[in-house]
Amino acid sequence: MALHDSSRKFDADRAAEYAIQSRIALAGYDACHELAACLLSASLGSGARRILNVGAGGTGQEILTAAALEPHWSFVALDPAPAMLDLAMANIRKVGLEARVEAFSEGVDELAQQRPFDGASLIGVLHHLPSQDEKKAVLGSIAKRLKPGAPFVVACNRSAYETKPLFLEAWAARWRMAGASSGEVEAKLAKIRHGAVPPESEAAVEAMLSEAGFARPERFFSSLFWSAWICFRQIPA
Repeated sequence: MALHDSSRKFDADRAAEYAIQSRIALAGYDACHELAACLLSASLGSGARRILNVGAGGTGQEILTAAALEPHWSFVALDPAPAMLDLAMANIRKVGLEARVEAFSEGVDELAQQRPFDGASLIGVLHHLPSQDEKKAVLGSIAKRLKPGAPFVVACNRSAYETKPLFLEAWAARWRMAGASSGEVEAKLAKIRHGAVPPESEAAVEAMLSEAGFARPERFFSSLFWSAWICFRQIPA
């Protein structure tokens, strides 16, 4: 599956630097995750809920934030990149949440459909999938594993980077602000230009969500190239 292929670049070295670098690359990293948890909570309430986190590896921030807010929720942390999933689970164990989290090291298609989830999130994953078909396939696979009406949070970079040169310059300035040298900034600009293929616009993301079986998308966060939405699994007529 596409998620397996895209996960190969997230090796042990990249996993180790992820927690620091993600907060520099995305201004508002923690705020985005906090708002995602709050919106899922507002949609589902505080009862027993089972939440799917796709691409949960790295910091495990989606689960850490939502679990602190909602003590009765349980989670499946799905990530086909072993180093990233190991790092997330280590962070989860540090705060004693491992009993509420099941680690799943395969792709979404390998996850059984017999027990649908109450909600799900896909944060920071979609722009790493190289083709439009792969992006649509992951969204569709998640939709099939959700209850009708279940909330879904998706967040990713959107728009071709070269179409927003001012944003690229601001992104580079943020790295300089964090102490990166000129050479390091150039390397990071090269990586973002060639390492991911984001959807071409917010409208393109919303169109893919609709095609995958989601309704009522509402953007709740934006930061340079990044946007986040909440939407809901369509209820059959």
